Amino acid sequence: MGGGYILLALTISLVEGSYNNIINIVTTDHTGHVQIHKENYLERPGIFKTLSRGSGIETLLANEPSVRSWAPRIYGVGLGYGDEKSAPLSIVGIDPVMERNTTSIFGKVREGNYFSDPVNSDGYYSVMIGYGVADMLKLSIGDEIVLISSGADGSIANDIYRVGALVGSRDSYEKMTVYLPLEAAQDFFSMKGKVHEYAVMTSHPSEAWKLTAVLSAIIDDPLVTVSPWQVVEATFYKSMEADKQGNKVTMGIVVFLICIGVLNTVLMSVLERTKEFGVMLAVGTNRLMVMAMIILEIVTLGLLSCAIGFLLSLPLLYWFTHVGITMPQPIDMGGVIYDTMVGEMGAAIFIIPVVIIVGSAAAVSFIPAIRAALITPLDALSDR
Repeated sequence: MGGGYILLALTISLVEGSYNNIINIVTTDHTGHVQIHKENYLERPGIFKTLSRGSGIETLLANEPSVRSWAPRIYGVGLGYGDEKSAPLSIVGIDPVMERNTTSIFGKVREGNYFSDPVNSDGYYSVMIGYGVADMLKLSIGDEIVLISSGADGSIANDIYRVGALVGSRDSYEKMTVYLPLEAAQDFFSMKGKVHEYAVMTSHPSEAWKLTAVLSAIIDDPLVTVSPWQVVEATFYKSMEADKQGNKVTMGIVVFLICIGVLNTVLMSVLERTKEFGVMLAVGTNRLMVMAMIILEIVTLGLLSCAIGFLLSLPLLYWFTHVGITMPQPIDMGGVIYDTMVGEMGAAIFIIPVVIIVGSAAAVSFIPAIRAALITPLDALSDR
């Protein structure tokens, strides 16, 4: 039963750890745990659906204890021009300091510097570009890039910027994105003092729905929409839930195998001691007492086995949680590259195997216990 505990604890740890790791990658990569928009911006983005930075939202976020950090953003599309080529691309305006404290964008800088020098001596803003943009426009650090788009006031937005950094990889989310400092993006799109989105982080992705309810209540504006990451990344979330349903079959097979092992242990423990029970019945031991003794013994054996399994599984689960296994072939899940299988350590990881093993031990012990209690001393002491 101790081996069953280790197997079950490791399986649950890897399943939960892998899912939580993927969710953490998505939310810290760019989504955040909660997003705030104007009206139905998520379903139908529009440059005119903006939030004013002076509307009081940032003050509410700063005063809410469950909010860990937040970052304002501006989104747009446009054309980028290099020396010889042009390409359609996404334009994102971010606050360099607040975005760094909210998402993992700072760690995705592969070449150059993260907005360390936003404006050069010629007055050009420094921008960060994805590797896809760099490849298509043949750009490198220090080169100039021309952006053309439409401003929120109906004007033609165009300006020249200097490439200060390359971010992500050729397959990552931001491969065709140009990141501008928020101030530069506001000037470019004629959106002074306005943003399209606030990405908000809390203590854990599981707190997203709770924070959504809190922010919706304190903002109290029908034109402002607060959405958890499960809604923002609905396709990814649904694929995760579908995959979880499939894993329930695997978990069921593991639990079934563990129950078979427990049943074998219980039967061996009871059947090999049939003569002992016959002697107890022959000297007048109550049949109910015999049955209770067997059940109590099996439950105690299950608890002791779980205690041993717990001690043996601790170093194994610790290693999986903090190191994990690098997968030979990364998996693309909804645009997120998952390349390391990690586990998770928590109360549920250790308690659920105890409940399953002890519960199954108690359940399967009833039939042998009833058999031992009902057998006659003559049959128990005979060689049959």
